[in-house]
Parts: sequence; C-alpha cells; structure tokens
Amino acid sequence: MSEQCDVIILGTGAAGLTAALAAAHENASVRIYEKSELIGGTSAMSGGIIWIPNNHLQEEAGVEDSREEALSYLESLSLGQIDSDMAATFVDVGPRMLKWIEDVTPCSFHLIHNYPDYHPEHPGGLPGGGRSIDNSLFSLPKLGEWASLIRGQEKGNPVMLTETSLGGATSTPDRKVLEERIRNGQIGMGLSLISGLLRALLDLGIEPKLNTPAIKLLSDEAGVKGVQVKVDDEYVEVIAEKGVIIATGGFEWNTELVRTFLRGPMNAPAGSPENTGDGLKMAMNVGAKLGNMRNAWWVPVVKVPGEMQYGYESVRLVLLERTRPYSFMVNRYGKRFTNEAGNYNAMGGVFHAFDPQKFEYPNNPCWLIFDHMHKTLYDVAGCPAGDRVPDWMNQAETVEELAELINVEPNTFKSSFDRFNEFASKGEDPDFKRGKSAYDTFNGDQSQEGIRATLQPLVTPPYYAVKVEAGALGTNGGPKTDANCRVLSLNGGVIDGLYAAGNAMAAPTGMVYGGAGGTIGPAMTFGYIAGKAAANR
Repeated sequence: MSEQCDVIILGTGAAGLTAALAAAHENASVRIYEKSELIGGTSAMSGGIIWIPNNHLQEEAGVEDSREEALSYLESLSLGQIDSDMAATFVDVGPRMLKWIEDVTPCSFHLIHNYPDYHPEHPGGLPGGGRSIDNSLFSLPKLGEWASLIRGQEKGNPVMLTETSLGGATSTPDRKVLEERIRNGQIGMGLSLISGLLRALLDLGIEPKLNTPAIKLLSDEAGVKGVQVKVDDEYVEVIAEKGVIIATGGFEWNTELVRTFLRGPMNAPAGSPENTGDGLKMAMNVGAKLGNMRNAWWVPVVKVPGEMQYGYESVRLVLLERTRPYSFMVNRYGKRFTNEAGNYNAMGGVFHAFDPQKFEYPNNPCWLIFDHMHKTLYDVAGCPAGDRVPDWMNQAETVEELAELINVEPNTFKSSFDRFNEFASKGEDPDFKRGKSAYDTFNGDQSQEGIRATLQPLVTPPYYAVKVEAGALGTNGGPKTDANCRVLSLNGGVIDGLYAAGNAMAAPTGMVYGGAGGTIGPAMTFGYIAGKAAANR
C-alpha cells in the first residue's frame, strides 16, 4: 500500500510545524507524521522563547543590533566549531522568518526587555537584551478537538514568560487575572507557540497524523523518495515527490546513542521522551554525513523521587535556585567549583571536567547548598517558598551535620562554606566572579540591588542540600546539512530529497547557545528554510 504527496515532515515540534507551514505556503501538498499521541515535542514543554538577532521588534522598540554584531557574538562563543555559512544564514533569515510567522499564523510576539544574552560580555553580546522573543497568550479552545492533543496542555499555563521570574518579573499576575485566563483557556510559552503554529496549519487543511512513527526512508541511487510509516499494525509507503524533512528531535532518550556520541555524562534528559534518535538512525541508514555529535543543550537538573511524566522519571530544571542569594554549589568533595549563576548550557562544561588521577567526573553529581532564608523566600525544585521541607531534601542545623548527611569531606566543605560567606558578605566572588555578568544578576532576586541580587551569605540555619546532576534539554547533533537544509552525504554532495531541521540536524550554531530561545530560534529558522527548499526542489 502506498500514498503520495509533495513534502513529508517527520515531527511536530517548532521546527517541523514551521517547515510544514513554509512548504504549504509554497503550494506544496504536505503530510506531517508524529510517532507520539501528542503534538509539540520538547518545544511544547519549553518556555517557547525564540532567540533571533536583529529582529523587527528590536527596531520597533529602539534596541540597537546588527548583522555584524550578531555574527561577532556567535563566532566569539564557537571555539572554532561553527560553520560560518550556517551562522550567516541564521542571522540573515531568522528576522524574516519571525515576521512571516506573525503574518501567516495567530502567533504574536513581544520582546523580553532587558533579558541579556547568555554571554553578554562577549563581543557582540547584548547586556540589555532584545534578541529573546516571548509568545503572547493563545486561547486553547480555538484548536477545538485538537486542544487536548498538545503535549503539556494538561498542566495549563496561563502566563507568558515575561510574567515569571525567569522573564525578569518580580511577581506573577494577580489571582483574578489568572482565574479569568484559565476560564478562557489561555496559555503561554511553548504551549502558545505550538498551538499558534498548529492552528495555522489546520486552517490550511493540514492535519498531523499522530501515532504514526516513521520506520525508514525510502531511497534509491538517485536519493530519498519517501518514508515507510506504521499505521496501527500496517506498514504504509508514502512517496514524497519533492522531499522529506526530518524534524524528529534529538537522541537524548536513547541510552546507547548517548553513550556512543556525547562528550561526557548526561544523567537525565529533560525533553520529550519520544526523542530517541529516530531521524538520526534513518539518516545514517541512507549514508548521511554527521556533525556536532558530541554536544547537547546541557542543563543542571534535580530528580525528585516519585515524580513521573509521560510514564518516565521526570526532572526539575535548576535555573533560578543556584542564581538567587543565600546559595552556592559544591562537588562530591565539598569544594565549590564554578560560578553558580552562569547560564545552564555552559554548566555542561563543568559537569564534564575530568580528573585523570581519580578517573572520575568530580562535579557530577554535585550539591546545591542553601539556608533557611533562601528556603523561605524562593521556590526550590518545585517546592514552593516557605512550604514544609520535603523528605527528599537534606536538612541540618549545622554545616558539619550537613556535610555528614551528604557524605562530603567535612573540612573541605566547611572551608568552602566559610570562604563563600566571607566574600559574599562583602559583595564579591574572587574565585568565580559570580555577579559580574549582567546575566547573573538578571536571573537573581531582582528585588535586591546590584550584585546582591545573586550574592549573599548563608547565615540562617537550618541548612539544606539538594543533589544536582547533568541533564540535557536535548541533543543537537545529527545529519549535517548545507545552508538550504539539504542533508550532506558521506560520499560527497547532498542526499537528494532529504532535509533536516531542529535538534534532528547538526546544530547550525554548533555548540553556541546565544541566549534564551537559542534552540528554538535556529530550529524555526531552518525549519522555514527546509520547508521552502523542499517545496521548490
């Protein structure tokens, strides 16, 4: 049994849905296949922020940016691993894609004012922000029967990121506003982004096929001709007259692939459990050239015992807890080892620091240490500020007792504790420069001034410790492409008819995570490029 269309899209995250829209607007007939029973992948579970340099919203708000500054910034962070053509394509096409999405979908965007780039002190970085774009609210009932099929919708999410502490807000909207939004079915963040993209596709008569995994690419000596998919218990061949776009996400949930490719330990994937490397394996089977396979979008995480999501052990991202005052981190020996307020992706480097004498990764896992003032004022790994201490959280009245509880060397831990407090009380960190970057203080307690937003001593017992491990929002290696998203062949040239976008492709920015939305911005940009390129093949 076989079927036919112009362009096939595999995956329904932001990259896949954008690719489908772009292809459809080029008058191609489009089919979208999703192996899960839910739409949106990791994009729907995320904050939904889009990082696009030199965008039209900056111009409207009077925020200065330029192509040259953006490229300089990306290059300064690349360690020689970025492809200059791919970087230039992202910077050039990204603003056009963003404006086009606003024009052809219900999606509406606004700047997150003052949200710094993740490395704002580097050449071309913007300490005052402007490149990170937030989603406005979307009314979920507008999706009709599809509303229940968006990944993560069961939790609700009636706020925009700009209204949360992650977006720099000091308080969320008041209860009456939230109650009204809930009554209206309004959602924000990644849910809003995916819902808006889906609504635009539905309006074009394009409905994703769910519970339909792609099994293999159909190919011959001339290139890729289509895909074999599984529908219930039947295998169906779908011929793509113009192209197949792989947008299936990364491989972070595939233990074998993680062990084979990633540069260091990754204890806990944080994205959609459907990301098991299906697109990667299919591309490898037809001779695709691979790139960026060592890297992922790293993030520190906490595993809360008993918490499950989609049938798997879930994790809590540790973003603000390690940045706010009255906290710091130590490794398994009780030694402080990094600027805790640094951006989450860069934390991958310190988790992967290797001790050749002890033959171990001494910083993974590590411990987040905080005092009762921190526990009273701030949420910690899903435990609300001021709530009773859960059983899984280590608690002790003295530093010595806490060291014993978490099995770290007591003298080293006490020395680290005292040294951190000594300098934090003075508002300085000579060891790791915490609080020097605009990014550090933005993510701290913005009710405090200057460096005090992130750096204050732990002086209020009892003291607490939570285990923190190396996680990943997703991997970012895969089939290597040219600037038109055509997958390159190991034998040279391109694999005709095969395209890739999102975390399924070798990341166009290499290892660089430019700022909030640094994954979704390139994913949508190259999804847009892939859709247009395939439709016009």
